Amino acid sequence: MNALNPLHSLLRGRVWLPGDPGFDAARRPWNLAIEQPVAAVVEAADADDVAVLVRHARSAGLAIATQPNGHGATGRTDGTVLLRTGRLETLEVDPAARRARVGAGVPSGRVQAAAAPYALTGLPGSSPVVSVAGVALGGGLSWFGRAYGWVADSVTAFDIVDSEGRQRHVTAGTDPDLFWALRGGGGDFAVVTALELALHPAPRLYGGRMLWAAEHAPDVMDAYRQITADAPPELTVWLDLLHFPGADPVVAIDTTYLGAESEARDLLGLLDRLPVPLSDSRRSMPVSDVGGITAEPTDPGAGLSRGELLSDLGDTVVKTLLADPIAPLLSLQIRHLGGAFTRPSDSPHGPLTEPYALYLFGIPTDPATAEAVQDKQAALAGALPVSGRKPFTYLNPGESAADAFTPAVMDRLRAIKRRHDPNNLFRSNFPVHR
Repeated sequence: MNALNPLHSLLRGRVWLPGDPGFDAARRPWNLAIEQPVAAVVEAADADDVAVLVRHARSAGLAIATQPNGHGATGRTDGTVLLRTGRLETLEVDPAARRARVGAGVPSGRVQAAAAPYALTGLPGSSPVVSVAGVALGGGLSWFGRAYGWVADSVTAFDIVDSEGRQRHVTAGTDPDLFWALRGGGGDFAVVTALELALHPAPRLYGGRMLWAAEHAPDVMDAYRQITADAPPELTVWLDLLHFPGADPVVAIDTTYLGAESEARDLLGLLDRLPVPLSDSRRSMPVSDVGGITAEPTDPGAGLSRGELLSDLGDTVVKTLLADPIAPLLSLQIRHLGGAFTRPSDSPHGPLTEPYALYLFGIPTDPATAEAVQDKQAALAGALPVSGRKPFTYLNPGESAADAFTPAVMDRLRAIKRRHDPNNLFRSNFPVHR
């Protein structure tokens, strides 16, 4: 008997098999440029459903690839059961303890909305629709990472289903090795059904985007370098070179400040001495609005990305970045790191000593454009002082976990994988198993 057939009767959640209506839509990842072949798709109703699926897969010799909604997909799913955890939507905020319990399917924006009434914040990234669990499993760069470190640094516990189908609560005390691996080593070790996240004080937040015509990019870049040279950890500033189809190229400054507007304006005073911007959305805002600053798409689409860590942003680097138009790229983003990212971190990534991150993005509208986008990304990366490693969440489908971690960390991750999932039941987007 086909081992997939019993799934309909075993599980309370939805199941799609090849040929079922909606199968192709259910298996599709967030990045529509990625083809994701799978043997079946399961949308778990709850953690009990996950446990039942894992026990069946274990006995039937199946493999499981887990995705809340498919961010970070690589297409390495052939023959697996794709487990969707988007319906694991538990969200409980304990304002006194400054802690939240967050289901695996909960997006960052929902955590921010739930924490805001208590003047608290999670560690949101640029998009409000990415799951907190997915970000934490990859370490996680946040708007407030300069103040509080990796997203994973704020995770205090995981609820998991292990490779034997047991539901477990994992902390640094109960299983320090597994806890360490889950805090940024990816989803290769267990199915995370929920996590506990420390929340941080955010009584005031100022932020937004300023936009100028591309001709002002040299002046904007100069101000950006001066501001970030001695910015306090509460201030985060990103620079974006943008060129959208049918529009003129522009340069943007995106910023957040965990503090009063008057303090932020003083710290960002150099920006007010630049030519009058095309737009300026900066304001005092609730932490629930931070996901709208960069106006990233909230619906799936096709894209090609490449991320790097920059060892400096000196004159030679700036000259290279601004020498030519970014086309066929849509965006070139520089994120200021430093601050708490440089502190010790009990996670696979460890501290981030590189001062800036670079993210390059384009849309593969056709094969020729896709090739041109990748060529442009490779040319820029090859001409810049990149460190040779990159954040796990910046990896693209052509890369591996070894591009994010040191050889010693990879050895430790593989040992934990062998101990907790010796039969390689769990297949993550970027597996450590070899």
